Amino acid sequence: MPPLPGSAISAAATEGLGTSSGAASAVPASQLAANKQTVLAFYDAGLNRKDFAAARQYLGDKYVQHNPNAADGVDGFGKFLEFLRKNQPESHSDIVRVFAEGDFVILHVRKVPHPGDLPIAIVDIFRLEKGKIVEHWDVSQQTPAKTVSGNSMF
Repeated sequence: MPPLPGSAISAAATEGLGTSSGAASAVPASQLAANKQTVLAFYDAGLNRKDFAAARQYLGDKYVQHNPNAADGVDGFGKFLEFLRKNQPESHSDIVRVFAEGDFVILHVRKVPHPGDLPIAIVDIFRLEKGKIVEHWDVSQQTPAKTVSGNSMF
């Protein structure tokens, strides 16, 4: 896919979209569905219930964390859940959309840190290997009370 004129997207960034190795590979629909279920179960156990033991079963032995505010590795995820239990014990995330392609699952999430707070819009990207989550990226944005466009972020 060629980059759009005037965009910052490079040809190197677009090569091999959809697979972690850069080589195109067909993933059966059953595997895509299984990957979605794994990520959804992980998200509920970890981010909603804040239950590290329950969430741990969905992580690979190696877990690469790209969020600059969270520690790397499986233990880093455990520390993140400790932070949530202490600072946002009533936080809840609703999955608005879920997509899967290749080894990746992408979530569009509506998170409410504390009851009554405006939600945060989050996009989480997970990479799986052999049915386990091994890598994570995310971006988040506080939702405004009113948008210029009049459209919801969800």
